[in-house]
Amino acid sequence: QAHSLCSSITSDKEQREAAFIEAVRVGVNRIRESGQISLREINKQITELLEFSIRSEGVINLFSDIDNEFSLFDEEFLNSVMNMKQKNLAIELMKKLINDEIKAYSRTNIVKAEEFSKRMQRIMDRYRQIQIDNAESLDELVERYREEENKKIIEELISMAKEIASEDQLGKDLGLTEEELSFYYALAMPENIKDFYSNDELVSLARELTDELKANESIDWQYKESGRARMRTVVKRLLRKYKYPPKEVKEAMNIVLKQCEYWAENRAEFY
Repeated sequence: QAHSLCSSITSDKEQREAAFIEAVRVGVNRIRESGQISLREINKQITELLEFSIRSEGVINLFSDIDNEFSLFDEEFLNSVMNMKQKNLAIELMKKLINDEIKAYSRTNIVKAEEFSKRMQRIMDRYRQIQIDNAESLDELVERYREEENKKIIEELISMAKEIASEDQLGKDLGLTEEELSFYYALAMPENIKDFYSNDELVSLARELTDELKANESIDWQYKESGRARMRTVVKRLLRKYKYPPKEVKEAMNIVLKQCEYWAENRAEFY
């Protein structure tokens, strides 16, 4: 309470210390009242403290040797994360930053966004299981094992960040725009589709599909059945032209139209 009266004149360090003390006070009071505090509540308080620290100093100030301007995909930044002593903090930090990238990615490339999202889920599920399995152990060997496993988790997250970054380069290498690349992935989504087409053929199909969809779209077409029907006809005609495998047409149609709807919703932001 004393801090609340003079919070406007306290330093960032004093504010963080006050927040920490308040969190401890609340936790102790709850334990006294109920005799225990749930794991969810503990994690919630840790997250709040972490978020407060990030808001106060900025994420980048967690690392003393990095410039203020940084990218999640910057090699120096990723190396600093890898070398952090607090592995749990490094994991939570990478999770937040990568999830933000996936969220942004989902607006332009739903196929890769879903792929990365599922991969992130598997990594974090394994991380949480490691914490649960060893939560009550104070054994030094168990602690060492947990640290090693956490290090592997960080390595996977860093590898994933680099892979996300490489997607932009792939589009450039193929000579595709961001929109064309999203349809390239949509068309290549069905399993074994590359048994039927060379990469150059898929690139040509993606380009022509993008042009045809743009030429036939109308304002708010995604909200009108007539507009959606017209776009389905465009996609079906083009797939037939390229002799797309009949068994895969339905899946490809659904993915392509869904991707097209995403672009229609977000095009104003990207152009």
